[in-house]
Amino acid sequence: MMMSDKRLLQVLQGKALSRPPVWLMRQAGRYLSEYREIRATAPSFIDFCYTPKLAAEATLQPIRRFGFDAAILFSDILVIADALGQKVSFETGEGPRLDPVQNMTELNALHEAVDLARLNPVFETIDLVRKSLPSQTGFIGFCGAPWTVASYMVAGHGTPDQAPARLVAYRDPVFFQALIDRLVKASIVYLSRQVEAGIEAVQIFDSWAGVLPKHEFERWCVVPVQQIIQGLKALHPTVPVIAFPRGAGGRIGELASSLGAEAIGLDTAVDPYWARDQIDGKIAVQGNLDPLVLLAGGAALDRAVDTILEAFSGRPHIFNLGHGILPPTPIAHVEQLMKRLYRN
Repeated sequence: MMMSDKRLLQVLQGKALSRPPVWLMRQAGRYLSEYREIRATAPSFIDFCYTPKLAAEATLQPIRRFGFDAAILFSDILVIADALGQKVSFETGEGPRLDPVQNMTELNALHEAVDLARLNPVFETIDLVRKSLPSQTGFIGFCGAPWTVASYMVAGHGTPDQAPARLVAYRDPVFFQALIDRLVKASIVYLSRQVEAGIEAVQIFDSWAGVLPKHEFERWCVVPVQQIIQGLKALHPTVPVIAFPRGAGGRIGELASSLGAEAIGLDTAVDPYWARDQIDGKIAVQGNLDPLVLLAGGAALDRAVDTILEAFSGRPHIFNLGHGILPPTPIAHVEQLMKRLYRN
């Protein structure tokens, strides 16, 4: 395979760079005044996601301001649930609200396959961004992992410990398996269509992977993500995948080798030196700056950046946060981060 001239894709092809490419989870968002300005023009968050001109502008804003090495599509993991026919809305200050799906009858009331027409605004957004990105900037698409998306679909909202989904999975594993299977199929189709629209790499967000015990973790987190990656690569063999199993802890080394992804995202709690020794050197690592140290700034931020760079020196590494950037984060601290990265 010919080596890409984009830093992100070079790392995803297994190359170690003297300065790692950088992008930040939630880099398009409320910490940017220009984002808040355009967000105010849409009646709701879901409307914002489904308005291509607005979503494309949100995707491009952090690239213009900071020159990150990759843009990530502005959307939400729950558009999959919406495109399966589950009503999804977002309440200001309260997060997503969905009509709960907790049994086979309610699941059968949804679409068997994802409604790509409902998602067409997302693909239009990708096309708009692709035409406007700088030539050296990578373009990342994404979906939520089935377990994480299912946790919202079952509960009808975010929960601190995903107890509603965990209880349903224990009490009615036949239903829960059917829900997971439907999400796997929908995610493969959705990601494939993203790639066809112009996406160059994809990330699978499993934000709630860390709450499950071993057997349940294997069944509901590992196997479905493996299936998505295999299904996507059957259609697009060269598209690189970043898996982000937040909270996987000591299981991260084994996961990195078994999922089939080109890169593994590390959350804030993972010791980068430990991860360096646990994860196969051919697999790129992504992360894992604490969003709170970015919020704090100053000498603590410089030290944290240097630690991560030292730990992953000489191996494929994408610099990122261990979770999403926090809305109160000062612009000056992101600028400090970028200067520190370019200094090294």
